[in-house]
Amino acid sequence: MTPATRPPDIANLEGHEGYDVRWAWNDGPLETGLTCVFRVKDEARNLPWVLPGILAAVQHVVVVDNGSSDGTLDVAARVAAEQDASDRVTLLEYPFRVSRAGTENLSTRADSVHSLTHFYNWSFGHVRTSYSMKWDGDMVLTEEGVRTLADLAWQLEGSGAVALVPRHSMTVVSDSEAWIDLGVDFREPWIYPMGPEYVHKKAFEWELRVFPEDTERIHLPPGMCVELKWLDADEFAHWSSTAFSEVRIPRKRREWQVDRAIREGRPESVFGLRHITAPPGVHVVDHVVRDWLPRAPRPLVTRDPAAEPDAV
Repeated sequence: MTPATRPPDIANLEGHEGYDVRWAWNDGPLETGLTCVFRVKDEARNLPWVLPGILAAVQHVVVVDNGSSDGTLDVAARVAAEQDASDRVTLLEYPFRVSRAGTENLSTRADSVHSLTHFYNWSFGHVRTSYSMKWDGDMVLTEEGVRTLADLAWQLEGSGAVALVPRHSMTVVSDSEAWIDLGVDFREPWIYPMGPEYVHKKAFEWELRVFPEDTERIHLPPGMCVELKWLDADEFAHWSSTAFSEVRIPRKRREWQVDRAIREGRPESVFGLRHITAPPGVHVVDHVVRDWLPRAPRPLVTRDPAAEPDAV
């Protein structure tokens, strides 16, 4: 029985042919290596910064486009060709409207093609390597980040460990100006083994990739990537509500506070925001990932004393 004809591992509720989940590990041994999975929509502006570093760091890339109107897949194909890596990139389309994070996600069945959970599992169902990595279309690696991931790929093999990736949110005001948030240290497990114990499940606000409680967790160093936020875009359009819970989703609440502060002309009121101006003729994204962030004094993140539990 071929992978295409055997019963699906997760059938979709609506019965759309080609969009059931079939896990590669049920078809035979997986290849050695690390695959990066992007689920993207309208990321054409970011991918020329994002993809080259990832292609230098991992063995394969899967790009799943969810209804872009800006030629995202065309840009991904062009960048891959420029990096002489077209044979290591799989380009896919997911044509269904996916529920936004928050209440829409909560009210959508996990096996529906409209759920974040099914979208993620279908995307990761195209991974053929033993390890996989979630990545966003707005996350740019520094050279240190590239080296870290490239070294990590072979070290993880057979370990069963998951790796937590820190990233620093950076709001781009213009080609020469940005604000980077170094007041918080958010790390999430983004790099996992492939197997039945590491699939995506439905959570309150979004999907959640599960793993055994006794899994070893590797914390990658800060300063390896920035997450781009553009002041001329709505960075919260994929949320059904911006009433972010401080308890469940403190990262999004922080991003919302930073966004409001910059738009209202009071970024200095947010502890840890650092203003960056690029040299003439250099884009601020290039300046930050190639020069400013690698040279920034360590420890990179400084927590707000007023936010500590024992603060007076």
